[in-house]
Amino acid sequence: MDGHFTGYASLFGVPDLGRDVVQAGAFAASLRQRGAAGVRMLWQHDPAEPIGRWQALAEDARGLRVEGRLNLAVQRAREVDALMRDGALDGLSIGFRTVAARPRGGFRQLHAVDLWEISLVTFPLQPGARVAQAPLPAELRAFARRLAPGGGVRRPPFPFAFQR
Repeated sequence: MDGHFTGYASLFGVPDLGRDVVQAGAFAASLRQRGAAGVRMLWQHDPAEPIGRWQALAEDARGLRVEGRLNLAVQRAREVDALMRDGALDGLSIGFRTVAARPRGGFRQLHAVDLWEISLVTFPLQPGARVAQAPLPAELRAFARRLAPGGGVRRPPFPFAFQR
């Protein structure tokens, strides 16, 4: 097992339980400045509990898409990995400093944020911020890449080749 997972840490245009609405492009400057390596992966927003690292962070049409890897040499990361595999844990939550926001319709529209960390959490403030793919063994991910179109070595449809 290698602790790899993907998901969405924030969804654009969707109010969270704190009445914040992140707008598309809000993470762009921060991601350019920090990159994935500059954003910490924490357990429950606790700076004393780093549990892995972010391999890729990117905005797409839906929100902030994340790809991370738990550090399975860390006891808490092994626990989180087990909970994710069991389906008992799948929340993601962002830790940030607001750079630009405007009130609108009873909500705070976040136009720019300085992203500091993304945590795996029990209860995300934005209910749709979730792990989409729980950790898979490296062997299964490699197999899936081979099966995907253009994802690997092409094999003939039969276990043997016809010769004339």
